[in-house]
Amino acid sequence: MDALVQSAPAAAEPSPGDVLKIEPPAEPRAALVLASPHSGRAYPADFVAASALDPLSLRKSEDAFVDDLFATAPRLGAPLLKALFPRALLDPNREPWELDPAMFADPLPDYVNTCSPRVAAGLGTIARVVASGAEIYRAKLPFAEALARVERFYRPYHEALAALVAETRNRFGHCILVDCHSMPSMGGPADTDLGTPRVDFVLGDCFGNSCAPAVTVAVERVLDRQGYRVVRNLPYSGGHTTRHYGRPLEGVHALQIEINRRLYMDEATHRRRSGFARLQANLGELVAALAALTPSELRP
Repeated sequence: MDALVQSAPAAAEPSPGDVLKIEPPAEPRAALVLASPHSGRAYPADFVAASALDPLSLRKSEDAFVDDLFATAPRLGAPLLKALFPRALLDPNREPWELDPAMFADPLPDYVNTCSPRVAAGLGTIARVVASGAEIYRAKLPFAEALARVERFYRPYHEALAALVAETRNRFGHCILVDCHSMPSMGGPADTDLGTPRVDFVLGDCFGNSCAPAVTVAVERVLDRQGYRVVRNLPYSGGHTTRHYGRPLEGVHALQIEINRRLYMDEATHRRRSGFARLQANLGELVAALAALTPSELRP
């Protein structure tokens, strides 16, 4: 792929070819790993050229600035993993091979999952549409392009995430993985809550299966005290990351957090709102509350 081009200024601009960045703590003090899989904003030039959409429209699927919202985590003793590539290019919160055969010029191998609900919605590992429902591509892709993206972006991201989770569990005896996301303020075309205004936070714990109850309860209590409206699992119960890594019986607890974008940004222009700093500070309190959970509280 060509050199990466920026569709919007970032706090630290990725270099061409960069895939991810890990912000490590100066000293690991918390049994936590935070991951931001959808806040990448470095768009390859050839991808933008092949798209039927302008750069701003491509950003409709981006969890803009979520990595910055959780930037306090390393100062609290926990690593933060950030994907630098955009979700519209490849979604690491999917199985590696959730693909829509209608998007490709050649037949797909048997190992590809072509029937998942995500694929049906156009939001597979390589998405057909952005969150607004607009088609991304002008023409069908060769399957070789999917192979290249999985190898270049998907595999390094999950290798890094798996290593952070294993290292944290080995160090502390357990690990809490927080998968950090944002959501549009209204349900979109691919959502079950189409046209419905959303609450401030949705916590996805796979209906109690991906983490000990204390993890979800701790987050709820902090957000409640801060005055936010919070629900569990609807419309987001947790994606591939939460389901794949969340193994409470093995000491790995995974929780997906969805933040309503209207709390911190203008969804049309992708500019930060004045409430950004307050929300960032509140999320720092949330991370601190998770870091304070004891092993006895995390028994499934």
